Amino acid sequence: MGRTRCALLALLAAAGFLTTAAGLTATPQSPTADFWISGPPVQGGLVTARAPKNTRNVFLDDEALQLSSDGVFLMGFDRDAPVQANVVFILADGSQTVRNISVAGGDWRIENVAANMTGGAKSSAEFDARRSAELARINAARALSRESNGWRQKFIRPVAGRVSGLFGAQRVYNGIPGSYHTGMDIAAASGTAFVAPADGVVVLAAADAFTLEGHLLMIDHGMRLNSAFLHASELLVKEGDVVKQGQIIGRVGATGRTSGPHLHWGMKWNSARIDPKLLLPAF
Repeated sequence: MGRTRCALLALLAAAGFLTTAAGLTATPQSPTADFWISGPPVQGGLVTARAPKNTRNVFLDDEALQLSSDGVFLMGFDRDAPVQANVVFILADGSQTVRNISVAGGDWRIENVAANMTGGAKSSAEFDARRSAELARINAARALSRESNGWRQKFIRPVAGRVSGLFGAQRVYNGIPGSYHTGMDIAAASGTAFVAPADGVVVLAAADAFTLEGHLLMIDHGMRLNSAFLHASELLVKEGDVVKQGQIIGRVGATGRTSGPHLHWGMKWNSARIDPKLLLPAF
């Protein structure tokens, strides 16, 4: 058994989950015996969970979560999420139940560089004004909440190709950490079609290329889970369109700030950045 799997088993045991010879189960012990979770929580990961019967509200620490009509909800954990979290259930009678869960650390590619971090080019007033407007559009799109059951699906890859950039990868310059990579890069030739990894609603389609993201496409999969696709050469859907899993939605490109054609696929659940690779079957 690998060291990582042993660590996950220990974390789950500490959190009250049971294990069997076949592997991990999602059956917690009392007092919330009917609280179900799809798998071990991990930094950069997303899990599906079911609340105990008669649950009225659910909180992850202090954050209110959306609860479906059948009592299912999502929990996402940022790349640098704390290793402990509390899930709070408010029941119909007003009583409260708290479940502590352990969040396993992610396995990130860290590169130590014996050089100073560069400050980059100075921005101009024109760039700052344009960027401010772009960020406002991105934030407004993420604030939307569209009805979709895409979050319930098993996600598929948006495009075939070599994974050229990993979520969470980070350079450390003489001991000073740089920004980590916030998505999954897939190398593909310019013009290659990419598809929706799950059902959803288009909440942003930048026909005019953004300064950094280029032609940016954002899809809301429901339950505050969204995908962002950067650097496209062409977008084939528009804001408000309902898309189906596997539908062609754009073409790979090199627009915005990039060194070559590829698809950058980023995901967010609420404010937490999620590793798209963790939602895919092993490949």
